[in-house]
Amino acid sequence: MAIAKLDIDSFLEMAELHLVLDVRSPSEYAHAHIPGANSLPLFSDEERKVVGTAYKQVSREEAIKIGLDYFGPKLRQIVEQVGQLLADKKTDTILIYCWRGGMRSAGVAWLLDLYGFKVFTLKGGYKNFRTWVLSQFEIPYNFKVIGGNTGSGKTEILHKLQMLGENVIDLEELAGHKGSTFGNLGLPAQPSAELFENKLAMTLSHIGKIGKADSSVWIEAESQRIGQINIQPAFFLQLKNAQTFFIEIPFEERLKFIVKHYGKFGKEELMSGIYRIRKRLGGLDTKLSINYLLEDNVEESFRILLSYYDRLYKNSTQQNRFKIEKLEFLTVNPEFNALQILNHTQEK
Repeated sequence: MAIAKLDIDSFLEMAELHLVLDVRSPSEYAHAHIPGANSLPLFSDEERKVVGTAYKQVSREEAIKIGLDYFGPKLRQIVEQVGQLLADKKTDTILIYCWRGGMRSAGVAWLLDLYGFKVFTLKGGYKNFRTWVLSQFEIPYNFKVIGGNTGSGKTEILHKLQMLGENVIDLEELAGHKGSTFGNLGLPAQPSAELFENKLAMTLSHIGKIGKADSSVWIEAESQRIGQINIQPAFFLQLKNAQTFFIEIPFEERLKFIVKHYGKFGKEELMSGIYRIRKRLGGLDTKLSINYLLEDNVEESFRILLSYYDRLYKNSTQQNRFKIEKLEFLTVNPEFNALQILNHTQEK
């Protein structure tokens, strides 16, 4: 009996309930994959290279023979690994994909079907998934953007809005970076740009599936680059055209917030961040901010840096936002400010 091949929508719908296996090589998976998928490589990176070379330089048949030499000794190991992955799941259904939905996924699917599992593969493989990902950024969304100078608690406001039942997308969480030169402090390495896009597309799709595609989607104002990741142009254009609510909070209140959240990091980490922006910050301010750190005067060091980011944010906001409405608050109080923003938008 032939293994059923699913279209991308059916595959992703079933993926929410069942085990998903990525049978591409370890490096392919590490670069990017379908979020939630487990890595179960049919070939190692070196084995994949050998098979691919044989396919291109000799013949498809020769590549298959070499692949079988690698595949044969792994049969039992693959079945046992899948059994372990299914141990905590109330299902025996398995979804499998490779790069194009070809021999690798077909081979593993044949084995697991033979063993007794209910198996499906993805038509067109991961390449098809990537086409789907990029298509999600072309769909129009009703974005409402939270803007504001550094230290305004924008991310915290997003989280409060989510707790209030609103649709929220946290780009910084998906990107593993908070945007500034200090944005990687306390965080693991960023995902690849491709994996970031995959996660973002899945988040957007989930909003659509729960029946809220036409309602507001709250998101933080970002430049097109978050750390090492560039936001996909079509998606970023939607953010530029969306209504932006710019939060204005007094400088001293924002400074307290920044000192509280970033003052806990070590001097070397903070100085490293300052050195990265020294050309734009200027020689004198770079020297002063570092000297204040060395003297344990974190507040004055951050005062210089916050002034720099205020100037930077003003320029980027003017360039990247078309519809801006300013809202004034006295303090960085995410819960109160989130409620006020929500009430303001609902009254309009």
